[in-house]
Amino acid sequence: MTDTDFMRQLAGYGLTTATILYRMPDHRHLLQSYIWQNYDLAPRFPVLHDFLAFWSRELDGPLHSVTVAHARLIRPAEIVNVQGVLTLH
Repeated sequence: MTDTDFMRQLAGYGLTTATILYRMPDHRHLLQSYIWQNYDLAPRFPVLHDFLAFWSRELDGPLHSVTVAHARLIRPAEIVNVQGVLTLH
């Protein structure tokens, strides 16, 4: 059985981390942070957009700002052809 996260990485998904700042529902002058992490496709981030749409629709704390970091964990191998021989004593 293959892990679904591994299959998503092979399909081009990368690990996306978003720091979400939102206003407290009862105290609008206070900001709270929330860290969200999932596999997503850069640069459009459809999974993150779906989550933020859910947040805006269902939760009381209005969004203040979102900071996104993304890294593809599986990348093509970098192969360098070396010409020559190195001898160590």
